Amino acid sequence: MFQITILFFYIIAGVSFALSRLPRFASRSTILLSLAFLTGVAGLAWHGQTLWNLTLVHDGLSLTIGNTASLIGLQLALVALLGGLQPTFRGLAGGLLVLAAGAASLTGSPSPATEAATLSWQVQAHVLISLFAYGLLTVGAIVALFALLQEKRLQAGQLTSINQLFSPLETTEKMLFGITTAGFLLLLLAVSSGFALFENLFAQHLVHKTALSLLALALFGILLAGRQFAGWRGKRAVYLYLWGFAALCLAYFGSRYILEVILGRSWH
Repeated sequence: MFQITILFFYIIAGVSFALSRLPRFASRSTILLSLAFLTGVAGLAWHGQTLWNLTLVHDGLSLTIGNTASLIGLQLALVALLGGLQPTFRGLAGGLLVLAAGAASLTGSPSPATEAATLSWQVQAHVLISLFAYGLLTVGAIVALFALLQEKRLQAGQLTSINQLFSPLETTEKMLFGITTAGFLLLLLAVSSGFALFENLFAQHLVHKTALSLLALALFGILLAGRQFAGWRGKRAVYLYLWGFAALCLAYFGSRYILEVILGRSWH
């Protein structure tokens, strides 16, 4: 029941943000924005409280694949509401909230071979940092796709009222690289803490996750270096980001699916 309510709040907020950017709804933009922030904040608060109760258990974490996806959705919603404070980002905020609604619907979904794990606070911190890195870089992937779509529309000369949903391309790219920098630093911290805390990261059942995480870290690092020293932008930057994100998805969700669903083993 709570998944439906959260989904309902997020979708109303997302649609309201998007409509507030369209010229035909300009006279009602204040009402739409009030509705967007009211329902968005309500959904975020309920979503956060629900995840807190489901994932934080005594001396450990209960992180099914569904709850993990939902946690990423929570970050999408938070970034959307913050982005909604800036008029040019409200179209993007609408899209992020709709995706957050889909992720929130997975909250509480059972996962084979997964039980609440008793973990030290150091390991809990490592896991949460990793998840925050995944979540932030997921936001970046959506922004990258948004920038790609925006560039294609500009090249095709598609000038309609829908363009109001897009911020200026340069602004979108700056946002993408800001997210990339923060996500890279969080991922670097997560990988470093993993090597410090665990001795078996290259064990047979974890080697793919470790290798793919390092590959993703390298790709994001190359992207940031290219931006800083060679001024990379446009499709080259977007595609490199998406390759890094694909490696990261395979590192976490792909590895967990194989371990838990196919092999019936624990990820931790």
